[in-house]
Amino acid sequence: MSDRPELHVAAGVIRNGLGQILIARRPAHVHQGDLWEFPGGKLEPGETVTEALCREIHEELNLKVIEASPLIRIHHAYSERRVLLDVWRVDRFEGMPTGMQGQPISWVSPDELTHFVFPAANHPIVTAARLPDQYAILDDESGDPVVLRERLHDLVSRGISLIQLRARRLDVHQYEALSDYAAAYCRPRGVTLLLNADPSWVARTSASGVHLTAQRLMASSERPLGEPYWVAASCHNLRELKHAERVGVDLAVLSPVLPTATHPRAVPLGWNTFAELVEQINIPVFALGGLSPADMDVAKSHGAQGVAGIRGFLRSGAPK
Repeated sequence: MSDRPELHVAAGVIRNGLGQILIARRPAHVHQGDLWEFPGGKLEPGETVTEALCREIHEELNLKVIEASPLIRIHHAYSERRVLLDVWRVDRFEGMPTGMQGQPISWVSPDELTHFVFPAANHPIVTAARLPDQYAILDDESGDPVVLRERLHDLVSRGISLIQLRARRLDVHQYEALSDYAAAYCRPRGVTLLLNADPSWVARTSASGVHLTAQRLMASSERPLGEPYWVAASCHNLRELKHAERVGVDLAVLSPVLPTATHPRAVPLGWNTFAELVEQINIPVFALGGLSPADMDVAKSHGAQGVAGIRGFLRSGAPK
């Protein structure tokens, strides 16, 4: 199998105005038959990925792609073949989707994707499809819980739906109190809150999961929390990324991409190295370090799920 060329496939995570995602069931007689998939197909000779994406979606669903952006690239080896899934997020299209080959199709919410059986190579795509492209890290140099609460309110009011409670300046009791408050505040508002703390703390709150420091990650031999909790991890090199993938984390943050004021001695990766590292793993990765949401397009063009940050997510007038 190793001598066979990798099959390059373009696939689309197609979203409608309600935020639902379109999935289709594969025919019974094909590879991975009867499983659900994200629409797409292999590149023809001379085609670019976007050309193949547009052609396949039109042939399969009678839709015209208007706007698409990179989501994730997955390298996967089945027993009979190797595939590269080049996955794009499609947010604008024209037409009414129709299974042009008689295949069943369905619009489902992002969280409902976990209820369907996909080919093994699609599992990281399901995760990427459920994640937003902004990951705000809640922290403050003063260690003032009041400021942190105000920043939390501001982030949520602006539609940030994935937040890490880091708050390194707080003592244990302050952190526990704030995590209880933040979890209770975030959950009814549909915000995913991850605690940068011992994973056992998560079960004592209504938080959605845990964010592992690099030290906690490397000390873990297995995923510390099961479903439905989210598990994220901080990484700085390929060794940490590979370990994150091996223990089964859902997403990673890779840093520092650019120089930062808080870590002036840290050697930044730069975008080219960031892209090289991300290409070698199959989990969604957020770019961190000297970035803000204004860097979203360049981050995605280098393989990132999106952008993470602390100061970059503060807006003018927000509590400093």
